Amino acid sequence: MTELATGQEAVDELVRLLDLEALGDDRFLGISPPDGPQRVFGGQVAGQALVAAGRTVDRQRRVHSLHGYFVRPGDPEVPITYAVENIRDGRSFSVRRSVAQQHGKVIFFMSASFHRLEDGLDHAEPAPADVPPPDEVPTTAERLARYEERAGIWSMVPRPIDVRYVGEPGWVPAGDRPAEPRQRVWMRLAGKLPDDPVLHTCVLTFASDLTLLDSVLSAHGAVWGPGGFAGASLDHAMWFHRPFRADEWFLYDCVSPSASGARGLATGRMFTLDGRHIATAVQEGLLRRVGG
Repeated sequence: MTELATGQEAVDELVRLLDLEALGDDRFLGISPPDGPQRVFGGQVAGQALVAAGRTVDRQRRVHSLHGYFVRPGDPEVPITYAVENIRDGRSFSVRRSVAQQHGKVIFFMSASFHRLEDGLDHAEPAPADVPPPDEVPTTAERLARYEERAGIWSMVPRPIDVRYVGEPGWVPAGDRPAEPRQRVWMRLAGKLPDDPVLHTCVLTFASDLTLLDSVLSAHGAVWGPGGFAGASLDHAMWFHRPFRADEWFLYDCVSPSASGARGLATGRMFTLDGRHIATAVQEGLLRRVGG
């Protein structure tokens, strides 16, 4: 296996991943990275589905919300076909349904709403005040240095996003993670993006699936893998509140309000360095205990 790209090279690969091939009749084709996990990363298929929907909407309208369901695991060896249905084009809003298929079956579908920018009321809860800035938080590489057995696994995952956990991440060995009611992670793209608001929104959607479900485990001091849990996203929703750049630092402040019946609910708020609330994500996932 070739060494996976990092930094700007990895960012450029992510941009190519989100640059779908047009097939005509509001249908598009997406691919997966040549190296990676055995199933398609949920953030990838959600980001690509949003790209497909956005390609059919007036560029003056920006996505303000999306709601998606993961129906089947995606096969990274097979291209994904996205079919977009025009639900409505109104004076202020456009609504699209984007359906991802492989092997003739639906693996994911999403409804996305786009809004013409308007003036109106403006308020938001403040960003958490007790979080160290990203330059004072260990990098992923620095955390991995303590766990050589995890380095090989991490090298299989593309790294276009700089992820810095304020607390212990969910991939540490069982017993090494204290229970924490919140999981807070600094993120930014590990390079620069073109000045395309739609692309930045799709990248933020991609990033939103990286750590959100881990907040369910954090509440119990639990981890992924041996001695912990295996998980899968069931659904994913996002609301985009204010303009942002995905290649600038944002804090992902996540908490799990409930877990039961092998399912866990997680919510996350995203804040810029200067404290602007830019987006909110909600996800439910399947969490099953695995052997040690």
